Amino acid sequence: MSTTPRPIPKLEDNHQSLPPTVASWTTYLVQDVTSELRKQQGMAVPLVMMNLTWFIKQAITVAFLGRLGELQLAGGALGFTFANVTGYSILTGLCGAMEPICGQAYGAKNYRLLHRTLFMATLLLLVATLPISILWLNISKVLPIFGQQEDMVAMAQRYLLYLLPDLMVNAFLCPLKAYLSAQGITVPIMLSSTLAVVFHVPINILLIKAKGIEGVAIAVWISDLLVMLLLALYVLHMELRGREKWQKGGWWDQGIKEWFALLSLCGTCCLTTCLEWWCYEILVLLTGRLPNAKEAVGVLVIVINFDYLLFSVMLSLSVSASTRVSNELGANQPKNAYKSAYVSLITAAFSGCLGAMVMVAARGWWGSVFSHSKGVIRGVKKMMVLMAMIEVANFPLTVSGGIVRGTARPWLGTFASLGGFYLLALPLGSALGFKAKLGLGGLFLGFLVGASTCLLLLLVFIARIDWVKEAGKAQVRASTGEEFLSNEGSVKTLEKRENFEVIT
Repeated sequence: MSTTPRPIPKLEDNHQSLPPTVASWTTYLVQDVTSELRKQQGMAVPLVMMNLTWFIKQAITVAFLGRLGELQLAGGALGFTFANVTGYSILTGLCGAMEPICGQAYGAKNYRLLHRTLFMATLLLLVATLPISILWLNISKVLPIFGQQEDMVAMAQRYLLYLLPDLMVNAFLCPLKAYLSAQGITVPIMLSSTLAVVFHVPINILLIKAKGIEGVAIAVWISDLLVMLLLALYVLHMELRGREKWQKGGWWDQGIKEWFALLSLCGTCCLTTCLEWWCYEILVLLTGRLPNAKEAVGVLVIVINFDYLLFSVMLSLSVSASTRVSNELGANQPKNAYKSAYVSLITAAFSGCLGAMVMVAARGWWGSVFSHSKGVIRGVKKMMVLMAMIEVANFPLTVSGGIVRGTARPWLGTFASLGGFYLLALPLGSALGFKAKLGLGGLFLGFLVGASTCLLLLLVFIARIDWVKEAGKAQVRASTGEEFLSNEGSVKTLEKRENFEVIT
């Protein structure tokens, strides 16, 4: 038996180098991409199912509103649109700051920061519900400014009044979802959402008989409350089962520095989310001013309903990309973060093309599912072709937004949205739709150009990312330890940079 001591591996031995031949390099690349796809698939598939249950829940709500009558349907839809624009978009945007912070903290195994961020985000959303609630209570003074009919406004007010508890429920639900998804835990979110949808129908049947439109609103927040309670119990069980996580503490450890770090990200994430949501609401308002407004709005709503199905996929890919990038940056693995970002973009581009083909294939029958009007069905066939072209850009655009969120630089998405949609898509679409008299097709063409420009801007931003530098920032942000700020930590970071540059 040999007594020769085994050589001590050098730092460079821990990193794979480029294979010497093209064939082996191709094999290495395929294995690398396949490994990353498996990791993202485990997160994305449950998220897709969860988002689809949200779509089903909305469809069930609309169906029960329709059973009450035309006025209740119009008023309820108006109330829910107002709730989306002024409430849910803000809560979702504020909670978006949890993605980079919790994702990087989990990658760095800093459970104290994870706990602290969950508590602070929940408290922040609870505070945000106060001004939103005041606005909802005064909907009867706001909507008439935009020329809405009094009977519809009155019905929307009744709907929103009983939807108010959902704000508080979502103030707990949104942070819980972000807390789990940042750790790659998505199956419980899917299962709880599916269970809530199953109970959503009988809850509506019971409440609609007793309360009418108010009962439909109550059913919404009861379903959300069920999801929130199930996820809260799961988080509590998860933390107590792994007692080392719970014992890390951090729940009540907040200072001015921590609040400033969270609020600085929350503001930008909220603005970016609201800009994206509001842009499509403005599209609906512009469509309502077209000469054939009634038919055009019908066509737009039907086309956007198909877009919601695809959006459930692209949003899931975006969250997966954000989680993977933030986790790897928090773990000080710039090479893996780089790989995750570009594999996500390739997946998004392929998914966008596939989604576009599905939309084109469905254009012949999709319109007839929602309407019997020949004009509407004919319009849906035409507009779904244009919308399919927009989806080719929308998929990588949404995922690009997730990547920049994962690097804790959501302001890049804000600039891209402002430039692509508000400075280009809306003005160009208005000019083509009204002045060039292209109607809804002109508005869609404007959005196609805007989405493509927004995507191009974000791709340029991503291509210029210094991944080693971002990993260094993540270490400071996630507070992984004082050794990072020491000379030894600097040497490790420099060596990691050299290895990363060789590999990529």
